[in-house]
Amino acid sequence: MSTVIKDKEPIKSSHVEKCEKCNYTCNAIHFQQNFENWTSGNNDIDEFIQHTQLMAHKDSEISNALEWIPYDRLDDIAKNKFGKVYKANWIDGKISCWDDKNQNWTREGHNMLIYLKNLNNLKNITIELTNEINKPNGITRDSETKHYMMVLDSNKCEKCNYACYAMHFQQNFENWTSGNDDIDKFIQDTQLFSAKDVNEVLEWIPYDRLHITKDRVNWIDGNISYWDDKNQCWKREGCNMLVYLKNLNDPKNITEFNDEIRKPYGITQDPETKHYMMVLDSNKCKKCNYACYAIHFQQNFKNWTSGDDDSDKFIQDAQLFSANDVNKALEWIPYDRLHITKNKFGNVYKANWIDGNINHWDDKNQNWKREGHNRLVNLKRVNYLKNITIEFENEINQPYGITRDPETKHYMMVLDSNKCKKCNCACYAIHFQQNFKNWTSGNDDIDKFIQDAQLLSVRDVNEALEWIPYERLHITKDEFGKAYRVIWIDGNINNWDDKNQNWERKGHNMFVNLKSLNNSGNLTLEFTNKIKMEYRIYGITRDPETTSYMMVLNNICEKCNYICYAIRFQQNFINWTSDNKDIDKFIQDTQLSDHTKCGKSSALEWIPYDRFYNIKYIEKIGVYRANWLDGRICKWDDKYQNWNRNVQYMVVSLKSLNNSKEITIEFMNEKRP
Repeated sequence: MSTVIKDKEPIKSSHVEKCEKCNYTCNAIHFQQNFENWTSGNNDIDEFIQHTQLMAHKDSEISNALEWIPYDRLDDIAKNKFGKVYKANWIDGKISCWDDKNQNWTREGHNMLIYLKNLNNLKNITIELTNEINKPNGITRDSETKHYMMVLDSNKCEKCNYACYAMHFQQNFENWTSGNDDIDKFIQDTQLFSAKDVNEVLEWIPYDRLHITKDRVNWIDGNISYWDDKNQCWKREGCNMLVYLKNLNDPKNITEFNDEIRKPYGITQDPETKHYMMVLDSNKCKKCNYACYAIHFQQNFKNWTSGDDDSDKFIQDAQLFSANDVNKALEWIPYDRLHITKNKFGNVYKANWIDGNINHWDDKNQNWKREGHNRLVNLKRVNYLKNITIEFENEINQPYGITRDPETKHYMMVLDSNKCKKCNCACYAIHFQQNFKNWTSGNDDIDKFIQDAQLLSVRDVNEALEWIPYERLHITKDEFGKAYRVIWIDGNINNWDDKNQNWERKGHNMFVNLKSLNNSGNLTLEFTNKIKMEYRIYGITRDPETTSYMMVLNNICEKCNYICYAIRFQQNFINWTSDNKDIDKFIQDTQLSDHTKCGKSSALEWIPYDRFYNIKYIEKIGVYRANWLDGRICKWDDKYQNWNRNVQYMVVSLKSLNNSKEITIEFMNEKRP
């Protein structure tokens, strides 16, 4: 029971009794002082009413209090045709607040319309009132039948305190019946839960309000839209709307509505066969309230079958879940709509799909609009129909449906030869997958590991690994036969070249490191994530002489976690020396401090003397002037794996170093060369 009266402080008084709980002369006191002036004639009812009144300390709690209402204060009492529920006018109306001046209750709603409903079990009166949707005001007793009855507000809902949809439905319960208690209760329950949303409601639809012909059913009245306060009736829409009738198999267990994709409106009964039937929208989906893709698919279920119940259900489920996204749907594709060629392995086929895939629904022609006529597709055998879901989940290619070879009787997935099911594009993963058949490491674990990494690289090619043939590495070994310098001739994958339908690469002749794989069976994502903390991994190769597998990787800078300029400089330390350890260390320190990724370098370098020409001594300032053939380092060129330089033949000054031990101080005192 809810309240609508605003709180106000109870009035303190020293002249009358005070409440022990709130220390005021509150509403509970006023009710209590009147206990001796009324009785229902039943102790349980008296105690119940008094308890609700003693809980009403504040004005906001008055609406929760019940009262004993003498039967003679009710006027125009009328039974409905079922003889259970009465309507009446309550002459006094309900309590509003206490009037201190007149020392009595102020009331509102004189001659208000109320419902009277029998109390079936006086011992469980609390439960009966709790189950009521109408707000209770009190209890009365029929002076003739001696039946006790609840006095219920005819307009206000106990749950929301308004004249909501549930109230309007309940007021009409007396005017219809399906003739079956289970169905009546099921319909009424949906209506009582429809406080603000009429779309979830079912109704009893008289059979004579349906215009039935051989191939169609029209509902003359149309479905409920909203309540019309002015005319005190339901406003309807869709007069003579097309509906679909479906038998209810078990009226005692009406769970069939849950399995329906169509929007349900109600239940009817054929007066001749006595069969109860669901009345369903022929077009609207109950989930989205539109004529969505799922509805169009469902209407076509009867027109096809794969010949296998599991396959049919799998396809139908996919279609029913495609309410707004047709790309998620699968379809049964007749084998004769495919122009087929078998590949050399005999398992996977290439084919041209004559019709192409579904794109959207064409309302004008009431059919599916398709795209990609004669599109190239892959056909892959379904090995176990009971596990068809798993087989589809393991596919990277966008699936379109299922077909069946009429000769071999094998079921096959129809897959897009280019589109990935995850991103609906011809992504990196697809290009990698199409090349799986063209390489192998000779080890199943390594093949799977590389392929898994490639299939996860939908948008980021840097996450992919590749099999790198050993002959694509130029390896220089030391006197002990250990590789100390490795150049990868091709360089790493950078992007897909649509024009040439191949991988675009960068870093030709790039420096890489090789790290032995001691146990290919231990290749896991966790393992590579650990390696990636120190290295950028490009792929795996195998030494044909030792048959050892090795990771092809590049050092990652510990400080910045990138392959920065410091790494590029470090890889070149073996190619130069000043023949002075102090100078070498000084130059290398400046280079190792340059963590730039792509900007201008600030490092020093060792410059061979033969890269200068036109050297002249300028006596006036005591330095040499010369032209530097190469010019200064600008930035790293990934494509050519070398430094870009600018200002070739630039004029520079050459100044003697007086003490190589104090080289840091001397450079600090000089302007940047």
